[in-house]
This record gives sequence, C-alpha cells and structure tokens, in this order.
Amino acid sequence: MTVVIDCNILVICLTSRSPYHGIYQALVNEKFNLAVTSEIILEYEEIITDKYGIETTQAFLALLAELPNVRFHHTYYQWNLINADADDNKYCDCAIAGKADYIITEDKHFKVLEDIPFPKLKVVSIDEFLEIL
Repeated sequence: MTVVIDCNILVICLTSRSPYHGIYQALVNEKFNLAVTSEIILEYEEIITDKYGIETTQAFLALLAELPNVRFHHTYYQWNLINADADDNKYCDCAIAGKADYIITEDKHFKVLEDIPFPKLKVVSIDEFLEIL
C-alpha cells in the first residue's frame, strides 16, 4: 500500500505522546510505502522545524532518506485539481505519480476530489487510515 501524507498529519504523528504515533511507527516498520516529492519534503522540513526544531527535522529527513519504503517521485504534470488552496495540489500530483492508494489528510480542500472522476484519488482521514493499518 502506498500513501501520501499531508504535512499536518505527519506532524501530529511524530510525537510519541500522540494517539496517532502508530502511523509514524508503521512507516518506520515498513507497513506501508510513503510517496513524496521534493516539494513535499520541503514543506515537511519547514513545518517540522517550526514545531520541533532543526535537530528533530534533520533526524527525521535523514530517516526518510534511508527508509526503503519511502519513494521519491518526480511530478511531470500539474493537475491543479484543488483551486481553494493551490498549495495542496503537490499532494495530488504526488499521489498520481506514485500511484498512491490514499492521501491522508484532514484538510477540507481535498473534498473536491470526491467529485473528480479522473484521475481518481482516494482521500482518507487520519482515523480512517489508522483503521486501515
């Protein structure tokens, strides 16, 4: 199973005190594949640095670079499926390029994807993904 994880979801999962830390542990234990692009990595870096500091960010990014289940993709097309927040399109483009089974997010802007017949992208909440795992 391949997924794309919205930055806000990833940040919630990092701390061991989070009820969603199991998602981070499942990533580390190679229970799913994570699709990322350079744009997504840059956003992860920015937000994790703001929340946890540079040392945690560097350690996490080094981990992503080493994990065999983290798949780096180059997006050759920009589908522009989300108009309400164009910055969210990087997750859609990555999901298409990486043939992801799910995009994990709580962001309401992704609801528009339900009405788009092609390309079909499946969006699940953090709780739904925990159930899937």
